[in-house]
Order: sequence, then C-alpha cells, then structure tokens
Amino acid sequence: MAAPVDDQQIPPYREHLGPRSQYLRDIILGVNDGLVSMFLLVVGVVGGGVSSNVVLLAGLSGAFAGAVSMAAGEYMATKSQEEAIDGELELEREHFKYYKERELDEVRDYLGNIGVTGDAVEAVVASAAADENVLMELMKAFEFGVIDDGRRNPIFAMVMSGLLFLAGSIPSVMPFVFMDNPDQALIVAAVGAAIGLFVVGVVKTQMTRTNPLKSGLENVAVAGVGAIVSYFIGLGYDSFVS
Repeated sequence: MAAPVDDQQIPPYREHLGPRSQYLRDIILGVNDGLVSMFLLVVGVVGGGVSSNVVLLAGLSGAFAGAVSMAAGEYMATKSQEEAIDGELELEREHFKYYKERELDEVRDYLGNIGVTGDAVEAVVASAAADENVLMELMKAFEFGVIDDGRRNPIFAMVMSGLLFLAGSIPSVMPFVFMDNPDQALIVAAVGAAIGLFVVGVVKTQMTRTNPLKSGLENVAVAGVGAIVSYFIGLGYDSFVS
C-alpha cells in the first residue's frame, strides 16, 4: 500500500504545451538560425579585414537571403508534410469503404499494444464500427500520429520562420550600421548575439523541461566555437589575397 502523500509535497499543476508545441520549433529554429548564421557571417567577413560598410552589405544581403531561404524551405516542407497526411487520410477513407473489417482488426491490435484488453477493446471497436468519424480519429492517432490541433499551416510557418530569422539577424548586423570601426562593432555584435543565443537556449527548455542555465550556455558555446573557426577562415582569406 502506497504511503500517503503530504499536500505540501505535491508540486503545482503544470499545463502541457498543447497546440503551441508545433510552432515552438519554428520559433527556436528561426531565431537561432538567424543568430548563429549571421554572427558567423559577420565574424568571417570582419576577419577578412574589410570595412564596416562591406560587413554591413554582407550582413544585410545574408539576412535577406537567409530569411527567404528559411521561409521557402519551411513552406515547402510543411506543405509537403500536410499534403502527405491528407493523402494518407483519403486512402484511409477508401479502406473504410472496402476493407472496414481489416481496419477494425487494426484498431484491436493498436489497443492491445497499449494494454487495453477484453471487453474494453470490443467496446471501443463497436463504437468505431458504428461511427466512421470515431474510427477515423482512432486511426489518425494510432496509425498516423496525427492530432488536428497539432497540424501546421504552411503559410503561417513560412512567415514565422522568415521573420524570426530576420529578428535573429539584428544583433549581429545592427552594430555595423552605427559603428565605423569593424572590430568594435564585432564586439558589440558578439555580446548581442551571445545574449540572444542564451535567451533562445533558455526558452527551448519550455519544450524540453531541462536545465535553463545549462541549455543557454550550451547554445552560446556551440556558436562560439563556430565563430572562432569562421574568424580564422576570414584571417586566412585576408592573408591569402593580400
């Protein structure tokens, strides 16, 4: 018999992510990609020994190109995924029409796999046999892992990814708008990018429920290693062409 639990030991109830979860990926990926790729770009260009104006041109061009690429890629990937799901569900309706008993047997198997047995299985199967909407919802969840609240809008995903990439680009590009010395601007950009990366790492733990401090520092560290490599690539290029 389990020991009684003291009410003071019960943690507060926490809600699941729910419908927000399918777009949190876009937020993390879009902002983080903008922060990392644009910072590495300006680091490499500064390492090449060019002026702030050249770095700014490269940064603006890279931010625009990256945002368009990110948006287009997200749109195509999301649209393709949703179309594939729609095609599978249409095929499932055909199966319901011509092979319904086979589909009901699949429901029995799925229920058995999760530990439902005996009369409980047959009660669910009987409900599914009487109403194809119930059968479809069961097959969506069991066979395709699809939940209507979790489906993604390709246009919304596209716009969000592109805009968030641009937002992530701002800390790395903006200092070169106001500062003529590229080395000084790079220091400001590094501080801004590091803060942004740390914040994104912390926000990511809303999904992973891991340690926020560790996640933030890991995100900064990964970008930092890339920045060092990018800077030395720029220095090597400057030495080679000089």
